[in-house]
Amino acid sequence: MTSPIGAIAGFAVPNFSGVTDAASVSSAAAGATFGAPAVGDSGFASILAGTVDQLNGVQANADVLATQAATGDLQDAHDYMIASTEAKLATETVVTLKNSAVAAFTEIMRMPV
Repeated sequence: MTSPIGAIAGFAVPNFSGVTDAASVSSAAAGATFGAPAVGDSGFASILAGTVDQLNGVQANADVLATQAATGDLQDAHDYMIASTEAKLATETVVTLKNSAVAAFTEIMRMPV
């Protein structure tokens, strides 16, 4: 039997690092891929783990820049503001995707057999 979540495995969240305006948002979103998972892909769990690792990296970068800003070592305050906003948006995106996945799973479990 094929896993119903396996169809989601081809989805990749676009990388919005360094995005500064609406034109670069659309070009970054164009890099998102949709489709069947690659051969040898371990599935939804590996994608979820990779996404959480990426989120941790974005948040760690924002934390380092916040520390530099607090100690006066940061050369450009814009770097921290961009990293902070990126971390916030990445967290909101991951939480929204998690909530959608849980809601979809709940609906699937409610279906009569």
